[in-house]
Amino acid sequence: MRYRGKKYKKELQQVSKEPVSLAEAVGKVKAFSSAKFDQSVECVLHLGIDPKQADQIVRGAISLPYGIGKQKKVIAFCEGPQVEVARKAGAIEAGCDELIKKVSDGWTDFDVAVAIPKVMGKVSKLGKMLGPQGKMPSPKKGTVTDDMATAVAEFTAGKVEFKNDTGGNVQAVVGKQSFEVEKLISNIEAFVSYIKKIRPVTAKGTYIKKMCISATMSPAVMVIV
Repeated sequence: MRYRGKKYKKELQQVSKEPVSLAEAVGKVKAFSSAKFDQSVECVLHLGIDPKQADQIVRGAISLPYGIGKQKKVIAFCEGPQVEVARKAGAIEAGCDELIKKVSDGWTDFDVAVAIPKVMGKVSKLGKMLGPQGKMPSPKKGTVTDDMATAVAEFTAGKVEFKNDTGGNVQAVVGKQSFEVEKLISNIEAFVSYIKKIRPVTAKGTYIKKMCISATMSPAVMVIV
């Protein structure tokens, strides 16, 4: 069982067992002080999908209105003029064959990998290595594109990737605890709105069943859906 400190337990006692409004939930999460650092705030949605069905997988990426308060390390698999484009946009590494070899040799000190469609045939051999880490370029996540400049810039700025787990839950970082209430609310509403927008056609019944937000080391607060 995971150990919980006294501050966490005290904060847990302050959390309502019933869902509250988004504004109230954000205010509660911002008030928690069990950690001595600026905690990330996450939004978790329990969806009415069947995760075992390929046509009900919910995954993608979204640029939130106010970012997430953290820059990401992005690498770009590309060739020719696109290499310089990627570097100027903020990629820490860009290229094709040499970069593929560097990664295959064990280097994974990056958060996101993007690629142009033309080189995916070569990049695919990294699937077994990058797939389990969630770093494999994918068209569905917006990380396989010909628009290298936009992709690198957005993911470097903190574009959020997400994919439902085996329990039908999808989660994403939506900002920092230090963000103003209005900015956190806007980011959360944008995330929820996007999840609704990409609802699988085959998903029946209630789509968003439960919703909660939490900070890195603080209790989760249930939100009225």
